[in-house]
Amino acid sequence: MSGLPSATALVRAVQTRDTTPQALLDVALARVQAAAPLNALVSVNPHAAQDAAGVAARVDAGETLPLAGLPIIVKDNINVTGTRTTCGSRILDRYVSPYTATAARRLQDAGAVIIGKANMDEFAMGSSTESSASGPTLNPWDPARVPGGSSGGSAAAVAAGLTAVALGSDTGGSVRQPAALCGVYGLKPTYGRVSRFGLVAYASSLDQIGPLAHRAEDLALLMNVMAGHDPHDATSLDAPPTFRTGTPDDLRGLRVGVIRESLDGNTAGVTATLTATLDALRSAGATVQEISVPQLRYAIAAYYLIAMPEASSNLARFDGMVYGHREPGSDVTASMTLTRERGFGREVQRRIMIGTYALSSGYYDAYYSRAMKIRRRLADSFTAAFAHVDVLVTPTSPFPAFRRGEKTSDPLAMYAADVDTVAVNLTGLPALSVPMGFETVDGTALPVGIQFIAPALNDELLLRVAGGLEGLGAVQARVAPAYA
Repeated sequence: MSGLPSATALVRAVQTRDTTPQALLDVALARVQAAAPLNALVSVNPHAAQDAAGVAARVDAGETLPLAGLPIIVKDNINVTGTRTTCGSRILDRYVSPYTATAARRLQDAGAVIIGKANMDEFAMGSSTESSASGPTLNPWDPARVPGGSSGGSAAAVAAGLTAVALGSDTGGSVRQPAALCGVYGLKPTYGRVSRFGLVAYASSLDQIGPLAHRAEDLALLMNVMAGHDPHDATSLDAPPTFRTGTPDDLRGLRVGVIRESLDGNTAGVTATLTATLDALRSAGATVQEISVPQLRYAIAAYYLIAMPEASSNLARFDGMVYGHREPGSDVTASMTLTRERGFGREVQRRIMIGTYALSSGYYDAYYSRAMKIRRRLADSFTAAFAHVDVLVTPTSPFPAFRRGEKTSDPLAMYAADVDTVAVNLTGLPALSVPMGFETVDGTALPVGIQFIAPALNDELLLRVAGGLEGLGAVQARVAPAYA
């Protein structure tokens, strides 16, 4: 496990007056500065010191704060009052948020101090954090490789120990896949468990805010604060959080299903890590069996034929008239056209075009409608699988971190990086990537993540499983050596 203090320990130190919010902030900012070459952050919160002072005053007044003084980094598509929210795009380069997202506000209300915004693929469209207008984020385990995406900045920040925890957003694996490539935990909650109010939308029926951390107990700490119904988000669920970490006893009698369709196409190191994980579960008294989810082979195609049309609709608002950058033109239409042409990057433009095409007259039934039918059948397949098992297991990614530039010239290869994760977003299920091992590539040990999937609203089960694996000593979460 990571040698740095856990978020839980940091909060306890503030509560017992063994340290102060300002002291924790100073340490975090010093680590951010030292790790600047990673390009994990795109901005530092100018109000962080003021926020830390406010938390200190509340603690001194005797207020019990579950996140007292905890430094945290949030992805740059999560609005925080008075901070830049660029979504990794030139079109929002100078946009300053006038309000705070519900998830971030709940953390602040609980005493957390948001220290900055994490780099990301532009508008969360990517799997490598290479498409950001602020430049690519580097993987702390090997700077020549990507940290995954689109929450690569958040994952890299936690992997480098800049903060104990961070927030990302997950539309097709964008919390879990970078968590796996950076060797940290990444949780995608059940759709609706965490409010999306204040999260800049990519694909509204798929997006979900989720935390990243080195320890299961830290995920529980954040989820117990963030989760719950929000009157500002009609899709949020009235499901009060009851998160706790587990012990090896929680694994006894657990029925684990390995998705058969996820076993092919993995690297040797990923296969070995999956085998070791299953062996650890068996040793603790769990039963393991193969389960087929036949519609999984269509998940990537269905996902992109749903996500891209939703993106084309959601991004229509960015035309230079209300938000962010505006290019001058001879008239309003010319200004809008130039703003979108010069403001959006290549990948965003590609997805808008494909999404608009899929929704156009004559093609809606051929593409979007058929993808929605696959989505329904995929959900039915998962429901059938959970009649026999408690959790499902797959690799989070079929390979460890790949080299920068390796997939940028081939969009289909980049999309295929999410082959193990997109089905979870299509079905709204909760899933957790657990750092379970390493694969040595070109002499460098690279992290490997294993994904656990639970039935809807059984998010808490995932953390009990993770805690049980931690108790067995099977989890391989730690700060990247160069930053330990």
